[in-house]
Amino acid sequence: MADIIQLLPDHVANQIAAGEVVQRPASVVKELLENAIDAEGDSIKLIIKDAGKTLVQVIDNGKGMSTTDARLSFERHATSKIRTAEDLFQLHTKGFRGEALASIAAIAHVELKTKQEHDDVGNVIEIEGSKVVAQQVVVTPKGTSVSVKNLFFNIPARRNFLKSDAVELRHVIDEFHRVALAHPNISFALYNNGSETFNLPVSNFRQRIVNIFGNKTNEKLVPVDENTEVLKISGFVGKPEFAKKTRGEQYFFVNNRFIKSAYLNHAVSSAFDGLLKNGTHPSYFLNLEVNPQTIDINIHPTKTEIKFDDEHTLYALLRSAVKHSLGQFNIAPVLDFDRDPNLDTPYSYKNTDTQVPKIEVDRSFNPFKSDSKFSGKQTTVFKPTPSNWDSLYVGLESKGNESQHDFSEVHFESEEQTASMFENENEVQQVNTTYQIHNKYIVSTIKSGMLVIDQHRAHQRILYEDFLKNMTIKEATSQQLLFPLQLHFSKQDIDIINQLKDDLEHTGFVFSNVKEEFIDITGVPVGVPESEVSIILEQLISDVENEVPDSNFSATDLLAKSMAKSLAIKTGQSLQKDEQEHLVNKLFACKEPNVSPTNRTTFITMSVDELDKKFI
Repeated sequence: MADIIQLLPDHVANQIAAGEVVQRPASVVKELLENAIDAEGDSIKLIIKDAGKTLVQVIDNGKGMSTTDARLSFERHATSKIRTAEDLFQLHTKGFRGEALASIAAIAHVELKTKQEHDDVGNVIEIEGSKVVAQQVVVTPKGTSVSVKNLFFNIPARRNFLKSDAVELRHVIDEFHRVALAHPNISFALYNNGSETFNLPVSNFRQRIVNIFGNKTNEKLVPVDENTEVLKISGFVGKPEFAKKTRGEQYFFVNNRFIKSAYLNHAVSSAFDGLLKNGTHPSYFLNLEVNPQTIDINIHPTKTEIKFDDEHTLYALLRSAVKHSLGQFNIAPVLDFDRDPNLDTPYSYKNTDTQVPKIEVDRSFNPFKSDSKFSGKQTTVFKPTPSNWDSLYVGLESKGNESQHDFSEVHFESEEQTASMFENENEVQQVNTTYQIHNKYIVSTIKSGMLVIDQHRAHQRILYEDFLKNMTIKEATSQQLLFPLQLHFSKQDIDIINQLKDDLEHTGFVFSNVKEEFIDITGVPVGVPESEVSIILEQLISDVENEVPDSNFSATDLLAKSMAKSLAIKTGQSLQKDEQEHLVNKLFACKEPNVSPTNRTTFITMSVDELDKKFI
């Protein structure tokens, strides 16, 4: 029998390795930025075009490479940081596998320009699909410039899996943030399609956070500082009142390297117990310094997951440090009782001294005199007692006996009604009897048996079709706010709002001002409470960034889905009878009542025969 096992060709092996290291343009950005940091540069520029699909270029002013090093850097497992296996547990640099450049060169057109400080000229190398096309001398400034063009040009299937430019750009910006936050001692700049998106000067850690996420972030930060033999913690956590629905601003850095750790994230979340609303997540920017020998970075190709020797100790220390900082800065839950404003001191008497009241008694006062005057400061005049006063009580007993059991005129106070979920209550049709179970499901009778409706998903479908209709015909009612509502966002979030501004206005939003870090809203859609506006926009931005559901859907459809999800009545909300029936009627007036906007079942039916079988 012939041998069937054979060695893979180098170009195939490189493409397989590229599948582990390079998943999207953001992966290239991460590897090139880390190489630039290892080159000891203090100024790094990132230039991208078409969200990195056409071009990713990183320029640094580091120490550069010699001609031989430049050529060797594109070989597999070629690295300057590892000599023995023990070196893997003494890592103080970023890239150490020696796979990044080789993997990138296997699936893109790469151009490398580099020059060392003492050299007169530098070198340029051009590689296409692992093949060196050209290598020659070139005039270039000190440092290294790596240009990666036409990513996945020779693997079109991988290129087809990339998302839209907006989503890929968001991933690139996320990687840029992670590297820039870990190294505030280096200046970073990001240029997207020829325009400057970020220009971050050298600063301290707090200022770097503010430069990235906006000036409003400064007042949200609470410092965390703890130094032990095992672990050194520094950084900031966000105040509980600024917690968000999304997990966007959560950063762990271990020895200046960004990591993801659900275990450590739980330690921070548990420190916020009792301080956060349900469904919100705290923000944190925490630097952890540990002995390199106690961690293993080499367990994941992207090096974002780390294995710790003693996770339980780190968990306890981290939780205690965050809890101590929150307590030290008087951030603790308070009891908020309802206060009667009528008991407040009037403004005109606020600074006056209190006086002891004086009581004067007129000892000569006789209440039986027909005309008596009170001789104090305040004079009271008593009217004469009528001569026929006793006739006032004639017939009182008989009247009382007659009306003892007459309750025809008795009126009862009704309980306070909460706001209705729909505008015109006259539209409600009393068709079927409905019941609400566990404030989650609405049960209604039908001819063949029983109908069970999920109230949250059903209302999502109703709102989704309403919003879609308003945005399509561009007619929507807006309720004006008494005072403009100012909301603060980061620069990239403002860019997303600008892209969706026209569609948002068709749903009823009115924007009076859109600046780099804040927006002013003067009108909102009818039925949207002012307190929900920021939550709706945050959820919308998150959905657009993560492209929920997918790039095949239009921005209008995505906006309608996101707003319907945010504004739909929630599970646990009690509904009145008329609201339940109105919900049922509106649902079955929809074009697709069977599923929610996210294609989940809105109702189920159970026939009488199926019910009978349950009792057999």
